[in-house]
Amino acid sequence: MASGEVVPAEVRESGGLSRTTEDGIRAVLDGRANGRTRFLLFVGPAVTASIAYMDPGNFATNIQAGARYGYTLLWVVLAANLTAMLFQALSARLGIVTGRNLAEHFRDALPRRWRLAAWGVSEVAAMATDLAEFLGGAIGLSLLVGMPLMAGMAVTAVVTYAILLLENRGFRPLEIAVGAMVGTIGLCYAVELAIAPVAWGEAAKGLVTPKIPDAEALTIAVGIIGATVMPHALFLHSGLTQGRGAPRNEADRRLLVRFSDREVIVALALAGLVNMAMVIMAASAFHLGHSEVAEIQEAYKTLTPLLGPAAGAAFLVSLIASGLSSSVVGTLAGQMVMQGFTGWRIPLLVRRLVTMAPAFAVVAIGVDPTRALVLSQVVLSLALPVPMIGLVVFTGRRSLMGAFANGPWTKAAAFAGAGVVLALNLVLLAQAFGVPVPGLGE
Repeated sequence: MASGEVVPAEVRESGGLSRTTEDGIRAVLDGRANGRTRFLLFVGPAVTASIAYMDPGNFATNIQAGARYGYTLLWVVLAANLTAMLFQALSARLGIVTGRNLAEHFRDALPRRWRLAAWGVSEVAAMATDLAEFLGGAIGLSLLVGMPLMAGMAVTAVVTYAILLLENRGFRPLEIAVGAMVGTIGLCYAVELAIAPVAWGEAAKGLVTPKIPDAEALTIAVGIIGATVMPHALFLHSGLTQGRGAPRNEADRRLLVRFSDREVIVALALAGLVNMAMVIMAASAFHLGHSEVAEIQEAYKTLTPLLGPAAGAAFLVSLIASGLSSSVVGTLAGQMVMQGFTGWRIPLLVRRLVTMAPAFAVVAIGVDPTRALVLSQVVLSLALPVPMIGLVVFTGRRSLMGAFANGPWTKAAAFAGAGVVLALNLVLLAQAFGVPVPGLGE
């Protein structure tokens, strides 16, 4: 909550939830409420974080994968999603068990010099995230109603800020708004799949058959995996679960972790299905005859004549919903990063202006939107080691996590996942700066 804002009486500081929701959670933890619907009281953090896996940056990568290689790289999307599930679950667990978010743990653990460096990298990542998300929403608006790109960004900024103001009433209304946009994206892609001539047998084969046809396919696979685990999502998830339910003992924490793990699996599975749907749509629409399609604008202009205006409209609505919701989540993450690293609390509008200013500057000086999206992903790749390594280290400390510290198998999976993702990000960076990478070709 921004400083100077009035918090309604029915909203508590703990988790920003209404008294009704907090009382319901407390009743579940105390064993006074049972039933299958009790899980719904705990839904929100993973759904909110999941939008990071459906942001405009995913659109371009998945479209390129489907257009050029059909259903072949679907297994990469699955592998990337499983890695994301693990790290988002660890982030949520850190907040639940310790009552502090990932940025706050950095502030506690690092010397001042390293803490400031980590904060600086994370702030740059927040701006890069906003750049991609603003551009995605603006591109969608410009294609849908013929609006100039700068005007589309202004509309995106205003609508995003209006949605963020829901935080004044607690996290639940904001989570519902973001969840509604996540649902809109999913519905739009369900429409796309209903219209597109999908070869479901080939899609199923591509999902379970690891295969990299050539060096260019490897490059795209690297892009899919390297852009999956996003820095801001790791910071945000630990904060959204922080203090939620106010666990009083280990039994409370264990139940909260169990509910959180379930939500992560469901929310990230849905996000994974949306990403797979993006690849499947592109494969069915573009692979035969239009395999050169690689950009969002190009995909829309090619999609409409091929599958009709309904398919084109669904594509743009999903892109706009993605840009708006991911921009909201990016701002929340930026606030959490600043407050966690420094302890400062600034007004929401100031935070919004700080993170969106670079996006407007990039468009104002005439940088190509697609090029700007690529550069933003490079910046995120540079920032990724900070939260990822920190999360693996903190959740592995028994002195910090107690009985909830990572076990041997979780540690092995976390280190392996971090190693693979970071190595692939290094490959992306090398390519971005023109450094030859053996096996990837020219």
